[in-house]
Amino acid sequence: MYLITVMGNLLIILAIGSDSHLHTSMYFFLSKLSFVDLCMISTTVPKILVSILTENKAISFADCLAQMYFFMVFGLLDNFLLNAMAYDHFVAICHPLCYSAIMSPSLCCLLVLLSWLSVVSLFYGIGLGVYLSSSAIHISWKSTVASAMYAVVTPMLNPFIYTLRNKDIKDALRKLISRIFSSQ
Repeated sequence: MYLITVMGNLLIILAIGSDSHLHTSMYFFLSKLSFVDLCMISTTVPKILVSILTENKAISFADCLAQMYFFMVFGLLDNFLLNAMAYDHFVAICHPLCYSAIMSPSLCCLLVLLSWLSVVSLFYGIGLGVYLSSSAIHISWKSTVASAMYAVVTPMLNPFIYTLRNKDIKDALRKLISRIFSSQ
């Protein structure tokens, strides 16, 4: 699942970056969402895989804290990017004639930057307090499975849900893959 997630998100980022037809605000946000999903799954799964292979489940407090911080940051950044995408779609539907003027590249970059700043400021206080105070609570099997589903399955499915149903992305992926195989 980790390899599918990494490959799927990397393909989306490369396809959007390599096709000039996809250099619009909607695809800008989709590429950032793929990047954040890639980062999100990479904060937890490699450690889980090492723990499974070595049968050593120990993690230092500092490593746990860093892992939790980055997981929460990327999780919330994912949500803020989805909100920015919703605003982009709202403008496209409700104000189609003004869309290109409203959703300028500078506004798209500003929305991504504001998403990042919002996440960082929210989680420095709230995230640390919640996760430091909950260390005494026993985690049940159900919550572990739910956490794994959120941490692994969501980032894996996002590329498929948001991009692979799109004809432009499919065409860009075909071009990218044919370029990769023709150069070998």
